[in-house]
Amino acid sequence: MTNGYFTGIDQYRDVEAINYHRDALTQGMLAEEVLTSLSAKGRDNARTPMQWDDSEHAGFTTGEPWLPANPNKDTVNAAAAVADEDSVFHHYGRLIELRHRDPVVVDGRFELLLPDDEQVWAFTRTLGDQVLLVVANCSSSPATLAAGEVSVPEAAEVVLATHPGPGGSTLAPWESRIYRLPS
Repeated sequence: MTNGYFTGIDQYRDVEAINYHRDALTQGMLAEEVLTSLSAKGRDNARTPMQWDDSEHAGFTTGEPWLPANPNKDTVNAAAAVADEDSVFHHYGRLIELRHRDPVVVDGRFELLLPDDEQVWAFTRTLGDQVLLVVANCSSSPATLAAGEVSVPEAAEVVLATHPGPGGSTLAPWESRIYRLPS
């Protein structure tokens, strides 16, 4: 789910947000600026009903919810995620399956490879001669793995990835890959 987007203070229920809006206007802030601030920091943005499906109120209730369902409920909902084999729901299922199937995930020694990188999270898990390399771009911008920082041998096998294709040195926004390195 994504945060809700409210276009007017009348859509908010959070007392703190309502009071902030009133106080900010009293101090001379423009209503549009206050709403922009609340859309980034207000708590109600993340308090909209759980989006189970694309029905009225997103399948959350047959009554009247405290806040309206996010308008994107028609496409962003649990039923749609279950139906989409490429969804985050199914990716997590594959991660759990890998954890149950491969002892290196559970018992392997962890080594962080790029401790100072603010965009890429890279580490290995090693158990005996088994080595998994995990690289993840934790940002909304593409990330390139600099030569010598993290090397992925030609013979490495992609075990699990969020994006299709063999990979390469550039990770798309939010892309992650798990490689089995040759022994």
